[in-house]
Amino acid sequence: MTIQDIKATRRGFLAGSGLVIGVAIAPKMLPAAPTGVHAGGDAALAPMNAFVKIGTDDTVTVLAKHIEFGQGPFTGLATLVAEELDADWSQMRAVHSPTDNKVYANLMFGLQGTGGSSSIANSYEQMRKAGATARAMLVAAAAEDWKVPASEITVQKGRIKHAASGKESGFGAFAEKAARQTPPAEPKLKDPRDFVLIGTELPKLDTHGKINGTAIFTLDITPDNLLIAVVAHPEHFGATVKSFDDAEARKVQGVVDVKQVPAGIAVYADNTFAALKGRDALSIEWDLSKAETRSSEELSADYRKLFGEKGLEAANNGNVDEAFKAPGLQTVEAEIVFPFLAHAPMEPLDAVFIKADDGSVDIYNGAQFPGMDQEVAAKILGLDETKVRVNTQLAGGSFGRKAQFGSPYIQEAAAVYAATDRSRPLKHMWTREDDIRGGYYRPMYAHRMRGAINAQGQITAWEQVIVGQSIMGKADLDSTSVEGASNLPYTIPNLRVSAHNVQLSVPPLWWRSVGHTHTGFAVETFVDELFQKIGKDPVEGRLALLGEKPRHAGVLRKAAEMANWGSPVPEGRARGVAVVESFGTFVGQVVEVSVGPEGAPRVHKVWVAVDCGVAVNPNVIKAQMEGGVGYGLGAVLFDAVTLAKGGKIVQSNFHDYRSIRINEMPDVAVEIIKSSEKPTGVGEPGVPPVGPAVANAWRRLTGAPVRQLPIVNIVSA
Repeated sequence: MTIQDIKATRRGFLAGSGLVIGVAIAPKMLPAAPTGVHAGGDAALAPMNAFVKIGTDDTVTVLAKHIEFGQGPFTGLATLVAEELDADWSQMRAVHSPTDNKVYANLMFGLQGTGGSSSIANSYEQMRKAGATARAMLVAAAAEDWKVPASEITVQKGRIKHAASGKESGFGAFAEKAARQTPPAEPKLKDPRDFVLIGTELPKLDTHGKINGTAIFTLDITPDNLLIAVVAHPEHFGATVKSFDDAEARKVQGVVDVKQVPAGIAVYADNTFAALKGRDALSIEWDLSKAETRSSEELSADYRKLFGEKGLEAANNGNVDEAFKAPGLQTVEAEIVFPFLAHAPMEPLDAVFIKADDGSVDIYNGAQFPGMDQEVAAKILGLDETKVRVNTQLAGGSFGRKAQFGSPYIQEAAAVYAATDRSRPLKHMWTREDDIRGGYYRPMYAHRMRGAINAQGQITAWEQVIVGQSIMGKADLDSTSVEGASNLPYTIPNLRVSAHNVQLSVPPLWWRSVGHTHTGFAVETFVDELFQKIGKDPVEGRLALLGEKPRHAGVLRKAAEMANWGSPVPEGRARGVAVVESFGTFVGQVVEVSVGPEGAPRVHKVWVAVDCGVAVNPNVIKAQMEGGVGYGLGAVLFDAVTLAKGGKIVQSNFHDYRSIRINEMPDVAVEIIKSSEKPTGVGEPGVPPVGPAVANAWRRLTGAPVRQLPIVNIVSA
């Protein structure tokens, strides 16, 4: 494969285009850019953050401003365009949009920025307007050519028709002429009652290529004379190179060079095997003077010491101190420790750098914030940003790992490339071990909770203290540490939530569903314990406290209905329930659990109800809920990155940091609540409820509350 096979630039994409629609809906902090409508060729486009191309061959290509790494934006964005354009689904295509628009590229939710399950939520109106604009211009072109009123023309399934004259055409015949039409200032959007494609289970646009092997990932990019580079990183976070001996590494056949870079020692070779073998042959002495040398157990103990100290106030309603002094109270206390978690996407980090004849550099990678990659790479390479192009590739998963402000991975990769003479293309690679041991974890957290129950069986007070790193690196309150707890959905008159930010050398990063990964577990297991203490059914108890949260209550009722909650459970099994809102999406889950052959939980069935507003593509929503269940189960049952005594990282690959296996995946049933609310994200919200639902079922089955994750460590202890 040559680089020309996969290279995509704005100039190359526009060449030969029939009609290109740009929709300029700028984020609030930016002035709106003018709408641009251009024919093919070399036309310069104004800054925009959504595009649609209609080719002369009738194909409709959506330039997706959100990266596709399995969560479905190619399909979702294309659905929105196709609906308003009245296209046939067989016409639709999607590709990543070029990343040469600096204004929008650096915004999390702008051009190609993706995070927080934002793709469809951010683009719902934008992409519909793009489709409606294209439709209006095609109709105007046809009306002019056929000399008939535009009002008499209809569009259906990709065909433009005029019933009175019997004239009919595909889109392609009018693409060039449509490009010369004046776009409507405010294209009319369909009434949701008239939707044909939105709400329909359409096949994903990227599936076929991934099945037949034609889909291109960064690892597939192998230009001629490619140089492979890997870096030896320290086994302690915060350690630096003190000295190294590369004599044995340079003896390995295929090793071209060895250089010290900020991240460690880089080995350059003609092939991957030689690079890895050369790295193994390095002798490195690490300076641990600024390294994290505490073990996970020591960190946990230090975290707990902060429970009794005054923290950062996240919520303070009523009078918690007085509420706990009331006579005749029952109190319940719980402490839960959450481990570091790696993201472990199937595709580890990688990037390809290629110098063009004019000295500019093309970067190929599957990161979520390519605008930031462009900025940091240009600085390290000593180039103007206009001389660095980021070509976004399909990515094999992320779960947050490839969504980094400041792009530390690209900083490393660019530094490795900058250390060469740039005469050869370079592929910078991380192995699975590099990824698991590389940090940027979901931070370790500890929660302490106290609840008060009065003589009438009512929960009158709730206090929660959360200790952990600030993902955003803040000294003051980090909302991502307390989300889901500070805005507790349950009506409890006296509520206090506080947080402590700790400083570690272990670099933190958001992990799929961010703060809800731990707050959802802590809140939903603790409230369940309170209900058990007072003898209340966990579904009815929740519903009684969700009076002001109808969407929470809706998914909870639906999940309970799906599971036939209250009916007899098979012998040796128990059911648990949880409901969590994250990223504006509401998910209720019921699980059925037994004790597995090794004494750990065996999850047999999961019932999922989801309210994500308008369901653009139910097929994608169900897939994301199923994937969230599997991902969340693997974490809660098995996963932890631990630091041994002295701070050395223990885990290294899927043998000791393992995903749930196919024979362990439960049967998952998903129901989508019909809603007219604006669509919200589904990539992350399926994860948080499954852990507490399993823990609640486990406690009812065995009598043992889960106080530390993963559960398998408790069982085997």
